[in-house]
Amino acid sequence: MSAGDIRLVPAEAERAAEYAAIIDDGRAFQRAQGFVQWTDDTPNIGSVRSDIASGHGYALTADGTLAGYLCLSFDGEPAYDALEGEWHTQGRYAVVHRMAVSARFRGMGLASAALSLAEEVCRGRGVHAFRIDTGLQNARMRHILEKNGFRECGICYYSGSPRVAYDKQI
Repeated sequence: MSAGDIRLVPAEAERAAEYAAIIDDGRAFQRAQGFVQWTDDTPNIGSVRSDIASGHGYALTADGTLAGYLCLSFDGEPAYDALEGEWHTQGRYAVVHRMAVSARFRGMGLASAALSLAEEVCRGRGVHAFRIDTGLQNARMRHILEKNGFRECGICYYSGSPRVAYDKQI
């Protein structure tokens, strides 16, 4: 299957359960790789609904078919204030959370496409710094970030759990 026409569009409230199902699939995929980044409790459909209500939820589509979901926020991330390390970017930034690609579309480069499309959204808003974090054991996501020009900055913590923080000037 070819990914075809890839788009990142604002998520629709009536499709929240579909987006949450993609996140659930991502959670299972993480566990199949031998680690837990997303717990049984979070992220969940409430997280998705909150993303959508705040205008931060985005759907990734391939040829018009739902292929992924992510939260793209321009409100900062409090966990990043206590970074053990140093950011390479300064000023206003965007952050991605809860990025997941449907199993049906995995291995087609859609995570990279989603990051590239998110950068376009950032540029459109006059934001030129991008920050993201992932679990220490999430080798696949770490590879995707590094392949897409993100640089490791240090460690941040969510509920006591360490995450590797990355940033990129865009």
